[in-house]
Amino acid sequence: MYTTSNIYPVSDFNRKPAEHIRRVQETKTPEVLTVNGKAAVVMVDPETYDQLAKDAELVKTLNNIALSKEQHEKGLSKPVDQVFDELEQRLKEKYPNAGL
Repeated sequence: MYTTSNIYPVSDFNRKPAEHIRRVQETKTPEVLTVNGKAAVVMVDPETYDQLAKDAELVKTLNNIALSKEQHEKGLSKPVDQVFDELEQRLKEKYPNAGL
Protein backbone atom coordinates (compact mmCIF):
# COMPACT_ATOMS: atom_id res chain seq x y z
CA MET A 1 0.00 0.00 0.00
CA TYR A 2 1.26 3.46 -0.84
CA THR A 3 1.20 6.32 1.61
CA THR A 4 2.39 9.86 1.27
CA SER A 5 5.54 8.76 3.09
CA ASN A 6 6.38 6.53 0.09
CA ILE A 7 6.22 9.36 -2.47
CA TYR A 8 9.30 11.49 -3.17
CA PRO A 9 10.30 14.00 -5.83
CA VAL A 10 12.98 12.68 -8.15
CA SER A 11 15.15 15.63 -7.12
CA ASP A 12 15.25 14.19 -3.58
CA PHE A 13 16.31 10.84 -5.01
CA ASN A 14 19.03 12.57 -7.05
CA ARG A 15 20.43 14.18 -3.90
CA LYS A 16 20.28 11.03 -1.74
CA PRO A 17 20.06 7.89 -3.92
CA ALA A 18 21.76 5.60 -1.39
CA GLU A 19 19.24 6.55 1.29
CA HIS A 20 16.29 5.73 -0.98
CA ILE A 21 17.82 2.44 -2.11
CA ARG A 22 18.60 1.38 1.45
CA ARG A 23 15.06 2.22 2.59
CA VAL A 24 13.47 0.23 -0.24
CA GLN A 25 15.75 -2.74 0.39
CA GLU A 26 15.13 -2.74 4.14
CA THR A 27 11.39 -2.10 4.18
CA LYS A 28 10.52 -3.98 0.96
CA THR A 29 8.10 -1.10 0.37
CA PRO A 30 7.99 0.51 -3.09
CA GLU A 31 8.71 4.20 -3.46
CA VAL A 32 7.03 6.43 -6.02
CA LEU A 33 9.29 9.08 -7.55
CA THR A 34 7.59 12.13 -9.00
CA VAL A 35 8.50 14.68 -11.65
CA ASN A 36 6.62 17.97 -11.49
CA GLY A 37 4.28 16.47 -8.91
CA LYS A 38 3.25 13.51 -11.06
CA ALA A 39 4.25 9.89 -10.55
CA ALA A 40 7.09 9.04 -12.92
CA VAL A 41 8.51 5.73 -11.69
CA VAL A 42 8.08 3.19 -8.94
CA MET A 43 11.21 1.81 -7.32
CA VAL A 44 11.08 -1.69 -5.80
CA ASP A 45 13.62 -4.14 -4.44
CA PRO A 46 14.57 -7.15 -6.62
CA GLU A 47 12.66 -9.72 -4.55
CA THR A 48 9.45 -7.69 -4.73
CA TYR A 49 9.92 -7.20 -8.46
CA ASP A 50 10.44 -10.95 -8.99
CA GLN A 51 7.27 -11.70 -7.03
CA LEU A 52 5.29 -9.11 -9.01
CA ALA A 53 6.54 -10.64 -12.27
CA LYS A 54 5.57 -14.15 -11.11
CA ASP A 55 2.15 -12.91 -10.02
CA ALA A 56 1.61 -11.21 -13.39
CA GLU A 57 2.53 -14.45 -15.21
CA LEU A 58 0.10 -16.38 -13.02
CA VAL A 59 -2.68 -13.90 -13.78
CA LYS A 60 -2.02 -14.28 -17.54
CA THR A 61 -2.14 -18.06 -17.21
CA LEU A 62 -5.37 -17.97 -15.23
CA ASN A 63 -6.92 -15.59 -17.77
CA ASN A 64 -5.92 -17.95 -20.60
CA ILE A 65 -7.44 -20.90 -18.75
CA ALA A 66 -10.66 -18.96 -18.14
CA LEU A 67 -10.82 -17.93 -21.82
CA SER A 68 -10.22 -21.52 -22.95
CA LYS A 69 -12.95 -22.77 -20.62
CA GLU A 70 -15.36 -20.12 -21.89
CA GLN A 71 -14.61 -20.99 -25.53
CA HIS A 72 -15.06 -24.69 -24.81
CA GLU A 73 -18.40 -24.07 -23.11
CA LYS A 74 -19.53 -22.06 -26.17
CA GLY A 75 -18.63 -24.97 -28.43
CA LEU A 76 -15.68 -23.16 -29.99
CA SER A 77 -13.13 -25.86 -29.18
CA LYS A 78 -12.08 -28.93 -31.18
CA PRO A 79 -11.24 -32.45 -30.05
CA VAL A 80 -7.49 -32.90 -29.58
CA ASP A 81 -7.33 -35.70 -32.19
CA GLN A 82 -8.83 -33.35 -34.78
CA VAL A 83 -6.33 -30.62 -33.92
CA PHE A 84 -3.37 -33.00 -34.29
CA ASP A 85 -4.73 -34.37 -37.58
CA GLU A 86 -5.13 -30.85 -38.95
CA LEU A 87 -1.65 -29.88 -37.77
CA GLU A 88 -0.13 -32.99 -39.34
CA GLN A 89 -1.89 -32.21 -42.62
CA ARG A 90 -0.63 -28.62 -42.63
CA LEU A 91 2.92 -29.80 -41.91
CA LYS A 92 2.75 -32.37 -44.74
CA GLU A 93 1.61 -29.65 -47.12
CA LYS A 94 4.36 -27.27 -46.06
CA TYR A 95 7.13 -29.91 -45.84
CA PRO A 96 6.19 -32.68 -48.27
CA ASN A 97 9.64 -34.33 -48.11
CA ALA A 98 9.85 -34.43 -44.32
CA GLY A 99 8.52 -38.01 -44.08
CA LEU A 100 5.63 -37.22 -41.78
